[in-house]
Amino acid sequence: MTFGGDNTVNFGLSPSVPQEDMEVQYSPLLDYVGTYLQGNHDVPGGLSVEGTVGSNYSAVIQSLGQGTTDVAETGPFAAGLGVMTGNAEIVLQRYGYGSWEYTSIIATPNDSDITELSDLSGKTVAFSDQLSTSGALYPLYSMSNQGGLDVGELPEGNGSQAEFEARFAGGHVGSYTLLEQGQVDAAAMGGFVRDTKTGPTPEEWQEVATTLHEDNGLPRAPIVVSPELSEEAKTAVQNAFLEGPDDIYYGADGEDGTDDDLWFGDVREAGQAEYQSVIDVAGELGIGTDIFE
Repeated sequence: MTFGGDNTVNFGLSPSVPQEDMEVQYSPLLDYVGTYLQGNHDVPGGLSVEGTVGSNYSAVIQSLGQGTTDVAETGPFAAGLGVMTGNAEIVLQRYGYGSWEYTSIIATPNDSDITELSDLSGKTVAFSDQLSTSGALYPLYSMSNQGGLDVGELPEGNGSQAEFEARFAGGHVGSYTLLEQGQVDAAAMGGFVRDTKTGPTPEEWQEVATTLHEDNGLPRAPIVVSPELSEEAKTAVQNAFLEGPDDIYYGADGEDGTDDDLWFGDVREAGQAEYQSVIDVAGELGIGTDIFE
């Protein structure tokens, strides 16, 4: 069983949190996957699992399609488009913060006079990444559907046709940081930035920001594999996660409840069906596979 034609399982990491944090958080999980594959399957000697943080969600998905990445953690929207374009296959859904679902929010500074989505007309709004479910897709859908705003061709293109200025921060915490620094009038991001210690603490958040809008019930992010892998290799990766012990989620210090824990602590089998609602929202916005071009 080979992965990408070499002795390395290339694991793609999407830029949801700062790179230095991801490397510490994911190291035990990646080590475990390598050990599991060596102990349960006929793989090349010295097989290792190496994590690489992509520049954005699109880069991670396209690398899966090219076979340069074998398995990846990514967002629901990116994964859904990856399936539609033949660049990725969904094999697992992650569980975190007590739920298989999560939240998308749009926030404003505490002293802002913006009180409803329609007030964002003419304003500058930060988004996490073009392919972020909670940091772009759902906020844009709500701004259009509930706020009556023209979002132009966003999240595709440069946003020149939208009736507000869009800035893509490259990550959820980055979107919040732009708001904190006063560089934008509002910021879209995953609700975990507000509710956990990912970035600011909840107390620090309250000193800076107010939630303008919230969307609930988003399916938590998946694990995907490259369609270039053999069916045997895909199943092996899936089983590695399903059979993994709890401590693979505890981060480099091996202790539960510390700052380097992964945000998720369990997985279950999943496929496109679990993410169809996200794909449908993308369809409502007219987003297609051209976003990868």
